[in-house]
Amino acid sequence: MKGLVIRSTGSWYDVRDEEANIWRCRLRGKFKFQDLKVTNPVAVGDRVFWEIEDESLQTGIINDIEPRANYIARQSVQKSAHSHLLAANVDQAIIVATLTFPRTSLGFIDRLLVVAESFRIPSTVIFNKQDLFDDETKEYQHQLIELYQGLGYTCFTTSSVTGEGVERFRELLSGKISVLSGHSGVGKSTLVNAIAPHLNLRTNEVSTFANKGVHTTTFAEMFELAPSTFIIDSPGIKELGLSNIDPEEVSHYFPEMRDLLNECRFNNCLHIDEPKCAVKEAVEAGSIALSRYESYLSMVAGQDNRR
Repeated sequence: MKGLVIRSTGSWYDVRDEEANIWRCRLRGKFKFQDLKVTNPVAVGDRVFWEIEDESLQTGIINDIEPRANYIARQSVQKSAHSHLLAANVDQAIIVATLTFPRTSLGFIDRLLVVAESFRIPSTVIFNKQDLFDDETKEYQHQLIELYQGLGYTCFTTSSVTGEGVERFRELLSGKISVLSGHSGVGKSTLVNAIAPHLNLRTNEVSTFANKGVHTTTFAEMFELAPSTFIIDSPGIKELGLSNIDPEEVSHYFPEMRDLLNECRFNNCLHIDEPKCAVKEAVEAGSIALSRYESYLSMVAGQDNRR
């Protein structure tokens, strides 16, 4: 039988059958012996072939996975040579960010965009919690929106308190499978509850200690908002290590740098200290934002992005 993986808890997977019933399934043993270089061979969003193990307990066995249209992954925290699959078969990635309480770093936004670019998944950046912003913060936000829209990314603002942008958020999700990403506390669950109150996703206040969010999502999970409309909510990610991206490839996933790849003196230019580098010249000229270049250098160096 065919099914859709809607939740992963490590060793067990919730599989939705074609009649929308949910079965708790585990993997057939062969998966454990395949050298897939991933810590989790099955991801939320995977379409699988499975069979009933115990009908009274509603348990089953996953026998195989359909070929994926795409997937999104990060470097495993435990095994640096492995990837951890965050989601599969998604139509878009939605990054929820805030400029206050808790502040999302530009390095983190840029890293999420690069990951999505590397898997050819369209991205949107949503700036949430507009009700908390003063005029100075809104002006800075306006500059950021101009920056990212200029690179081809859709951006808009939201507030679940005032309702700003909530309807646009609903329209963005309609008829698609979307993966939501962002730090804990940025308001992902609250935004989803605003358009799908029947889900009643658990939310927590942001801790005043260190101004950080409290994790409310423990496992990746897919929710049905409406017919043919699904979101995948992944645990708040403190760091997102780049998976299977070599240093010389990182610039390929920055649209503004990709446009200049043939302009540098050296074909293998890393855009760090090489002479006649078109990217560095563009940064100095102001046509590539300094914040984006700093994010690029951080990724090439393999640095932690939790700043």
